[in-house]
Amino acid sequence: MKKKMSNRTKTYLLILVPALILFVMFNTWPMINGLIYSFTNYKGYGKFDWVGLRNYADLFQDGRVLKSYLFTFKYAICGTILVNVLSLLMALALNAKIRFKSALRGIYFVPNILGGLVIGYIFSFFFTYILPYIGVAWNIEWLQNSILASPAYAWIGVLIVGMWQAVAMTTIIYISGLQTVPEDVYEASRVDGASKWTEFWKVTFPLIIPFISINFVLTTKNFLMVFDQIMSLTNGGPAQSTESISFLIYRNGLDGGQFGFQSANAFVFFLVIVIISVIQQVITGKKEEQL
Repeated sequence: MKKKMSNRTKTYLLILVPALILFVMFNTWPMINGLIYSFTNYKGYGKFDWVGLRNYADLFQDGRVLKSYLFTFKYAICGTILVNVLSLLMALALNAKIRFKSALRGIYFVPNILGGLVIGYIFSFFFTYILPYIGVAWNIEWLQNSILASPAYAWIGVLIVGMWQAVAMTTIIYISGLQTVPEDVYEASRVDGASKWTEFWKVTFPLIIPFISINFVLTTKNFLMVFDQIMSLTNGGPAQSTESISFLIYRNGLDGGQFGFQSANAFVFFLVIVIISVIQQVITGKKEEQL
């Protein structure tokens, strides 16, 4: 005799099955489809032929692709380090005994709610019109031209916007980590005469290593996949100096007739992100074991 399905199991299935179907439709299937197209010369329309691994071989000979990888890695490394340092400092400040602590946390989280494109267009106006106006009015020469128009420094403008938006969520995670540290541990360190720096380095830091690990993985992934800020701020320019991998895949894959080639680029990029995330997890995991 078949066992009757319980109401709890039915509820789980009602929640799980639609989510699983949507995940497969909009994540798994497009990934598999893109992998198939990466072995073709498909332009995004019309007929195509199988080319085997030629797209993957051509990736390492394409100067534009290599340039986009260099920019993306430079942007991700700088962004990950700066965001985590700033976020940890902000979390320490917001976790201290100050007035209106909860309200400040809520206000500080606002940048994460706003869309990347909206933030980008706002900062684009700021960099293009407000700062140059201030530079002219106060006779500050280096402010008189938009940073977004400089091939050498446009990436800094994109980085500032990416950091401004990323710091909010990272700070919240660090605050959660700081609140897990028992107060009696701090009291014991004060009894031993530990300074504030010693207290942070020997007590706080080791106990929030899991949260540091989470933040490093998330921020690295998000900075590697930068797209919205580039779309709204520089559109990949000037002179392709801020063209990230994601933006290159989008532009040349959909508009440049390189659908198959950029599908190969996307799959390689996916593997790169997975490898970097695994390496980060292994390193931080060993650090947790040592501590």
